[in-house]
Amino acid sequence: MSQPNPTIRLNPHDNVVVARTNLAAGTEFSDERGEIRLKSDIVMGHKIASNAIATGDEVVKYGQPIGIASETIEAGDWVHSHNLKNNHRDIEYEFSTNVKPPTPIDSHTFEGYKRPNGKAGTRNYIAVISNVNCSASVSKYVARHFTTERLADYPNVDGVVALTHHGGCAMQFGGQQHQLLNRVMGGMARHPNIGGYLLIGLGCEQATLDYLIDDQQLVQIEGFNQNAKQPLTLTMQASGGTQKTITAAVDHIEAMLPEVNAIQRETIPASEIILATECGGSDGNSGITANPAVGVAGDLLVACGGTSILAETTEVIGAEHLLTRRAISESVGRKLLDRIEWWRWYANIFGEVVDNNRSAGNAAGGLTTIVEKSLGAVAKAGQSPLYDVYQYAEQITSRGLVLMDTPGFDPCSITGMVAGGANMVVFTTGRGSCYGCKPAPSIKIATNTPMYERLSDDMDINAGRVLDDATLDEVGNEIFQEILAVASGKPTKSESLGIGDEEFVPWMIGPIL
Repeated sequence: MSQPNPTIRLNPHDNVVVARTNLAAGTEFSDERGEIRLKSDIVMGHKIASNAIATGDEVVKYGQPIGIASETIEAGDWVHSHNLKNNHRDIEYEFSTNVKPPTPIDSHTFEGYKRPNGKAGTRNYIAVISNVNCSASVSKYVARHFTTERLADYPNVDGVVALTHHGGCAMQFGGQQHQLLNRVMGGMARHPNIGGYLLIGLGCEQATLDYLIDDQQLVQIEGFNQNAKQPLTLTMQASGGTQKTITAAVDHIEAMLPEVNAIQRETIPASEIILATECGGSDGNSGITANPAVGVAGDLLVACGGTSILAETTEVIGAEHLLTRRAISESVGRKLLDRIEWWRWYANIFGEVVDNNRSAGNAAGGLTTIVEKSLGAVAKAGQSPLYDVYQYAEQITSRGLVLMDTPGFDPCSITGMVAGGANMVVFTTGRGSCYGCKPAPSIKIATNTPMYERLSDDMDINAGRVLDDATLDEVGNEIFQEILAVASGKPTKSESLGIGDEEFVPWMIGPIL
């Protein structure tokens, strides 16, 4: 006897459905294409054939081919790596054929920190920035000095954060790696969530502090009025070593605290939010629940005049034709395709391929091919037009939906977007990433209810409700309202846990010489 349909069909043209929950072998249910009886146990988020698929025929999900059958598949069969493989097909690209700007709205605001340069902060940190790994420990010791107790008299200061990394030397001076690292460090120094900063180096490194300051045209923030002056810098070799550098840095920050604390939150239009979107630990539900719900929230933000960033170029491959259709011009669409071609070249240098970016966790969660993963990932982009494509950590100046070229590694990807100016992060996860970010707060969104309940201390929103009775619009609106609340100072779960000190990971793109 069949039961109510425990699966979901994402598009009328699909020949697979997705399990809403764990299903046992022998389960029978009615589908719009007839009665289906499961041949094996099916884990939530995994695919089931709704009709027979011959060897070599396309498997269709989201209304798009995600691969071809590597063997004959019968209705009710589990569809995964054992019978589905990538199909490397040529794609005919269209440009600007599906450009639909959202209807503008202007009624939404948040309580943030207005900076004199016109940017808006959602947090107010002091940053200790290392230009080279050799000064990383010193920067961390300085930040750790400023405990919650020591900052109690400065309620408008969210904390002192050390921004350290593994590079800064053994690279070509002024080369690609140096320029990329400079963009990241410069972007963090001028970030609207940073109320003041101190630069710390060793003294003999290739990535000199003078070059960073000159190349990025950095100035120091001074108090509420933020008068421009030369940035504060220390080098360990000139300061007399580790302990003397720490002491001097602590003194500098203690002098900085009253000025950084003087700024107050005020009402700011939602148009000043720059939202980084990321999916990590994705599963078969990511493209059904959390990612499209984030797309709804992003469209609302774009309608307010704000900015939503799609990233992870390697997780766009296979779905890029959907984005070129939404590009506002052919030149914008071509910029995306150029980045994808660069990634193919880059991966080939190391004997790797870009269409194999599927983790063990992705596979366990029901994702089989890179195209399937990418189709779900680009759902975070909603329906808004694609206004521009940016290099890693490049300063975001466009409003609307944009794409930043980043790797798929979550901390590295988000570091680039935050360095580019993102003052908020939304992070969807199906397997259960426990990521946190400083200085930009990260809202974590679960794709399914069991994981949300299991990791309730880490998850902020349960998009798994879409598999039950909630609509994408309802969950998308919930995410949008949470973005405004967190931008106004509401702590995220990761902030409450103090996560974010180790998640600053600039992309080390070049060779170590």
